Amino acid sequence: MRSLDFAPLYRSTVGFDRLFSMLDQLGGSDGSSYPPYNIERTGDNTYRVTVAVAGFSENDLSVEVKENTLTIRGEKAKSGEPAGEMLYQGIAARAFERRFQLADYVQVKGAVLENGLLHVDLEREIPEAMKPRQIPITTGTPQIIDAKKAA
Repeated sequence: MRSLDFAPLYRSTVGFDRLFSMLDQLGGSDGSSYPPYNIERTGDNTYRVTVAVAGFSENDLSVEVKENTLTIRGEKAKSGEPAGEMLYQGIAARAFERRFQLADYVQVKGAVLENGLLHVDLEREIPEAMKPRQIPITTGTPQIIDAKKAA
């Protein structure tokens, strides 16, 4: 029997985790791509996307949000000739673009570059009209509206 792999959806969406938690029973595997990243829940309505961007400076990176899509881009600024001959290059410095679909009402709160990691903080801000509210229950006799008096 085949099972559906929801791991790619987990990796590229933020704020849909409750839906995916229900569907997570169907299994999945983890594929990797450049650059590596983490998505973590830091609170009930807060999230953090961390992207490993070793070798990139603030000027080489851009973070953009448009129509519920978070886009993180990195492109090394072209510098002159290297100081010496490169014998081995294991640190990737290629350009990248990583997109994440954001759930409704998820807002980007900020981005910080620290120790080769780009942290993007997100928060789900549900409008008051959309939040659940308690309806008070009272005791007493039900009020019957007379149709003749109401007309």
